[in-house]
Amino acid sequence: MASLSTIHPSSTPSLILKTPKQHPFSLSKTKPTFYHFKNRSFSLNSVLSTETDPKIPQTVEKFWLWLKDEGIVSAKTPVKPGIVPEGIGLVATRDISRNDVVLEVPKKYWINPDVAATSEIGSVCSGLKPWISVALFLLKERFKGEESKWKYYFDALPQGTDSTIYWSEEELLEIQGTQLLSTTLGVKEYVQSEYVKLKEEIILPNKQLFPFSITLDDFFWAFGMLRSRAFSRLRNQNLVLIPFADLINHSSKVTTEDHAHEVRGPAGLFSWDFLFQIRSPLSLKAGEQIFIQYDLNKSNADMALDYGFIEMNSDRDAFTLTLEISESDEFFEDKLDIAEMSGLGGSAYFDIKYGQPLQTAMLQYLRLLALGGTDAFLLESIFRNKVWGFLEMPVSRANEELICQVVRSACKSALSGYHTTIEEDEKLMEEGNLSSRLAMAVGVRRGEKRVLQQIDDIFKERETELDFLEYYQERRLKDLGLVGEQGEIIFWEPK
Repeated sequence: MASLSTIHPSSTPSLILKTPKQHPFSLSKTKPTFYHFKNRSFSLNSVLSTETDPKIPQTVEKFWLWLKDEGIVSAKTPVKPGIVPEGIGLVATRDISRNDVVLEVPKKYWINPDVAATSEIGSVCSGLKPWISVALFLLKERFKGEESKWKYYFDALPQGTDSTIYWSEEELLEIQGTQLLSTTLGVKEYVQSEYVKLKEEIILPNKQLFPFSITLDDFFWAFGMLRSRAFSRLRNQNLVLIPFADLINHSSKVTTEDHAHEVRGPAGLFSWDFLFQIRSPLSLKAGEQIFIQYDLNKSNADMALDYGFIEMNSDRDAFTLTLEISESDEFFEDKLDIAEMSGLGGSAYFDIKYGQPLQTAMLQYLRLLALGGTDAFLLESIFRNKVWGFLEMPVSRANEELICQVVRSACKSALSGYHTTIEEDEKLMEEGNLSSRLAMAVGVRRGEKRVLQQIDDIFKERETELDFLEYYQERRLKDLGLVGEQGEIIFWEPK
């Protein structure tokens, strides 16, 4: 068997522990967070209702009355706004069975790229990214105030959330060393660059459409509202705000995302249209809060970035391993070809979740990266269609030992980048009395470290098993019938 020293140095796998490359504006089903309210005076034709909790802010109360005036809610609507631990949410006004319809919002009240394109700023929206056109539309409508169709909705929107994009430099120090910090800084840089480009190419040259100042803070507000509130994965809808629907909060108790639907139905006295419909994923008693699931696949870091909260259980603790084929690798082209044939590429990203086993594909990719020396024959063209399958199991002791060393070294390096230990974080969490943002920071950084420690432990144990694993050559000899029952090699001599 090949020893570690026989592997060419250029074949050492490149393991980068950083945030994965993803579009800074990925969306899923979302929720609102009503922490700050903007009070403005206006009049309504109807009087203030006494049906909702008297502690509810006037902006939300008046928004609810607007929903009534527009016919979006009625006496048959089984939910109403209420004060809940999350701030504002929707509570049941009667018993609700699982899959009962709790709200419907006609398409004419949706805010999406199509609405922006047909608005008075539609002429400048062509060619813009969908989210940017909607963000620009939000800012235009907010400026219009009384003249905006969605005035009461905008009045009830928060000035911001606890998303890490709104954190101060001092608060960001609490997530030093985390992938969440690098992602947050990357997103902020992206939004700022888009703002500069938008201001130069669209806002300033079209003063007649934008006779008001749009600051970077304004643009971040619009970005944050979309990131935290927009729904997606509806039929033909990848980015849409649904007033009323975004009052619903998230709960880990909901384990399915099949609650939002786009249906045809009555949208007025004599009209039919598409309706955004939400069915309750849980059975509820009158007075209980209705919840949905925002996204089962998001990590706590994703939740902190998008919504400004995390779940305190470990199910969402995750860390992303980034693997790359080095261009200096003498077998770069062969390895890249194999990776691409397997649906990957020169870089691959693997989300590792706490308490879950490593993906087989990640181990295959690691073994591919480490192939070299006497194992390099597997890169020959005759094995091209089979080698990925071979990599499901250990190739050689040298190959397996190398990936253990590289992964463990990378984990230790990443762990050294945090300014606290897991034990220190857990002590802070046990003591309590943390602000919402500090609690998120502690939860995320503890979660990342727990996953890194878990990965290190897996490969540490693997190192103890290296002498007892079965490698490619032994498996091949068995397939050829050249290994006896005791593992001895059988030599055939001519008669």
